[in-house]
Amino acid sequence: MVRTSLEGKTAIVTGASSGIGAATCREFAAAGASVVLAARSEDRLADLAAELEADHGVETLVVPTNVREEDEVDALIDETVDAFGGIDVLVNNAGLSRGSDLEEMTTDEYETMQETNVDGLFYATRAAIPHVRETDGHLIYVGSFAGKYPRSFNPIYAATKWWTRGFAKSVAAQVGDDDVGVTIVNPAEVRSAFEATDGKTFEEHFEEGEASEPEEVAEAVLFAASREGSSVSEIDVNRRDKYADGF
Repeated sequence: MVRTSLEGKTAIVTGASSGIGAATCREFAAAGASVVLAARSEDRLADLAAELEADHGVETLVVPTNVREEDEVDALIDETVDAFGGIDVLVNNAGLSRGSDLEEMTTDEYETMQETNVDGLFYATRAAIPHVRETDGHLIYVGSFAGKYPRSFNPIYAATKWWTRGFAKSVAAQVGDDDVGVTIVNPAEVRSAFEATDGKTFEEHFEEGEASEPEEVAEAVLFAASREGSSVSEIDVNRRDKYADGF
């Protein structure tokens, strides 16, 4: 595959320790970008950063970050700018799901989804905008199939992804005149450590070939981040039979 060059660019990826986030870091490093890895698991981030440096000869920065904490997100942006002089791409990937049925959902499950999927997105975007404006950079949001269609389970998770999509499109309206590209990438099921409603991971639920792979979503993220003219507004990544079963 002919890879897009991101030589000289700096990209931040939240939720970088596994799944779509880790795959996106690998795609960016293969394209020559300096990669800033943000997640709560410092050990896993350090292992991945060492892999990227060894395989691709790029610079990395590990910043342990809980996106639910405003100060930690601000520190992530500040440390990136201090280390690399600016930001070209922010990938808002960190997200999670908890519980399912609304009647049985705990307040803690609700708040955890809201604070991670919504508040964290706001903190990172707000802090990054002045820097991506300077570089004519990109803000990329990992949304979800659940953010476009009604679903019968976990309406809170779905609502956070509808919020993600609406927020991203309105941010695009606000920063488009500043030559900032904004893209939403909407995966359906992805074979990763993402938790399903029964507590098992999607990796446990799906055999290879039954759902999208993290690398497929990461390739879409890289495509969006590499645009120099028009911005790709939205990309859906679905397994081929997604609509056939009525979802």
